[in-house]
Amino acid sequence: MNEKIIDEIKNQNYFEITEVIGKFLLEQIDKTHAKGVILGLSGGIDSAVLAYICKRKLQDKTLALIMPDTSITPKSETEDALKMISLTGIEYKLIDLKPIVNEYSMYLEPNEKAKGNLRARIRTNILYYYANSKNYLVLGSSDKSEYMIGYFTKFGDGASDITPIISLYKLQVREIAKYLGVPEKVIVKKSSPHLWKDHEAEEELDVSYEEIDSILYCLFEKKMSIDDTEKTIQIDKKIIEKINQLHINSEHKRLPSQKPYGD
Repeated sequence: MNEKIIDEIKNQNYFEITEVIGKFLLEQIDKTHAKGVILGLSGGIDSAVLAYICKRKLQDKTLALIMPDTSITPKSETEDALKMISLTGIEYKLIDLKPIVNEYSMYLEPNEKAKGNLRARIRTNILYYYANSKNYLVLGSSDKSEYMIGYFTKFGDGASDITPIISLYKLQVREIAKYLGVPEKVIVKKSSPHLWKDHEAEEELDVSYEEIDSILYCLFEKKMSIDDTEKTIQIDKKIIEKINQLHINSEHKRLPSQKPYGD
């Protein structure tokens, strides 16, 4: 691992970034004539950063939905989300997905992975229900690392009106979280979409975010070849090729629906 590259990724002006994102949110609200913003608050770092930014600029115009599926979501995650509500002072609603998922499951063939993605899409449906009823914009919590490799559910957590932190790699999200004062417990915990029991991002991907960010940074920011990336960051070429292939295979997630011809 090349620590110089990691430092280069982390070393940003987080005061300036926070101000730019805050200004962007206010501009989007004004532009769309919305009354505020809504986000899903999971207890994880990405949504925590959004909540803390909203606290600074839109505290009285933000609604957070905490949506665990109590059959699989660790109780500690919901507790962390509620702790961030107490620290930010933003309005919230707590909705248990368990009965909703169970109702769907009565009519569907069993498939745990598909059921996990269903949870993400149910969350998005509920976000848009409240967004419609309150004339709010839905904030997406995708960061650049997960967006670039397609680590999100299409029409689930990948669906939103605006995505404030999509230009920040996961390592940068951790740094801006420190700047914003997000609790250390949330910053250091293992990332998880909680789509099924004991679900952890790095375990599923079998790659650390330090590796993912270093690879993406070299390939797409520095425009390096795979061979040059390998020499620069000293990570196994197979891992670099894997991340690059994830980016290629997930392109459809980042594009509008395709059509056979014409405009």
